Amino acid sequence: MGETMKLVANNKKAYHDYFIEEKYEAGIVLHGTEVKSMRMGKCSIKEAFVRVENGEVFVYGMRVSPYEKGNIFNKDPLRVRKLLLHKQEINRMAGKIAEKGYTLVPLQVYFKDGKAKVEIGLAKGKKLYDKRHDIAKKDQRREAEKELKLKIRG
Repeated sequence: MGETMKLVANNKKAYHDYFIEEKYEAGIVLHGTEVKSMRMGKCSIKEAFVRVENGEVFVYGMRVSPYEKGNIFNKDPLRVRKLLLHKQEINRMAGKIAEKGYTLVPLQVYFKDGKAKVEIGLAKGKKLYDKRHDIAKKDQRREAEKELKLKIRG
């Protein structure tokens, strides 16, 4: 059986600001018009973060724009949404977060076989010099590709 996946939102900033150590896939509890809005790609997770509270996982700051054809059923775009995970995954995450320097960040939101999913990453913050190192590596790779392209054409 082929799995179909449609990407709705991606958080590139998370890869720049954090070292992603583990990834988890979680379902999202949504209301009707939010699903329709997400199918149209109206979702942002740039400022979003994930928290574990009382054995449950919630995502804060995830913006799902109101569905324009919706009416009184539209919900608050920035409301807190519950994530669906197995109990042992939640316990493992809570244990890791208790360690210093770990946090949970949403990496991408997508539809998998018709169900809304969010990929969350167990992340450790980067220092400024780590970010500079990554930028330097990208620049080097870009320069090498540019030179290779010029050699091929020339």
